[in-house]
Amino acid sequence: MAFESQSELSGTYRGALRFVHPRYWLVWLGILLLWLISLLPLPLTAYLGRGLGLILYRVTQRRLHIARTNLELCFPELDSTQIDALLKEHFKVLGQASLTLGINMFASLRRLQGLVTMRDRHYYDQAIAGGKPVILLAPHFVAMEIAGLVLSHGRPMFSMYQTIRNPLIDFLVRRGRGRFGGIMVERKADMRKAVKMMRAGSPFYYLPDQDPGSGDKIFAPFFGIQTAVTPGFSRFARISKAVVIPCFTKMLPSGRGYEVIFLPPLDNFPTNDSVEDARRMNETIEQGIREMPEQYFWVHRRFKSRPEGEESLY
Repeated sequence: MAFESQSELSGTYRGALRFVHPRYWLVWLGILLLWLISLLPLPLTAYLGRGLGLILYRVTQRRLHIARTNLELCFPELDSTQIDALLKEHFKVLGQASLTLGINMFASLRRLQGLVTMRDRHYYDQAIAGGKPVILLAPHFVAMEIAGLVLSHGRPMFSMYQTIRNPLIDFLVRRGRGRFGGIMVERKADMRKAVKMMRAGSPFYYLPDQDPGSGDKIFAPFFGIQTAVTPGFSRFARISKAVVIPCFTKMLPSGRGYEVIFLPPLDNFPTNDSVEDARRMNETIEQGIREMPEQYFWVHRRFKSRPEGEESLY
């Protein structure tokens, strides 16, 4: 099933008894722990999460290597001491985001709305009021799910989703992301349906910065490095005649909540040049990263795909 509405998710929830098999018990134990942590005050959760991040910094050598490589590539102006400090801070916020997953999955709408502030939301509201299809360009910052959850209330919003191998985790993630009106769209879905949804008034919460792997790709600079981007986004924005609005989610210090940041809509976008569109998109993502470099998802192999003839950067 490519598209799954909130009512369909509720129906799926009633079938959760199929996950009582012992092979799922460890997952349920982890979910119970996340639920219990979600009941704690956010400042305490943030404190515990940053401690968890320091542990991850010490034990996850593979992800540490990936993150360090990314930072060294993107910030060549920083010396090794500065890279180390940024890397450690990144793992602290990564640990913090991990412990707040339960808030994403279980917190009430009222609590979430109390934790989130909006900066320059008028860019989004004006586009909606103008009746234009909207794409929110939402890069992989560690707290990115919060914006989608809060904004989907009152106006159904859809986002791309790749099925998770573990069926229980897949069910729980879909249920969590869709509980306020979010709609999950399988990445391999027929995008003509997505265009119809946008024209009917549902914004598209688009994650633009994943490596396309073996799929169709073009290369455009990202922090000066040729980086693989799917050309489909440019075509999709052009076909749907959408307004593209950057949307970044920032985790505030000391568990004070979250700030969702909207930038002005990209002007003269898209064009008929998919490479130029990808460059503009990457440049916009860089702008958000420079405001909060520790909160970008550096443990992802962003530069995995390389132009023909180039060796792996990892």
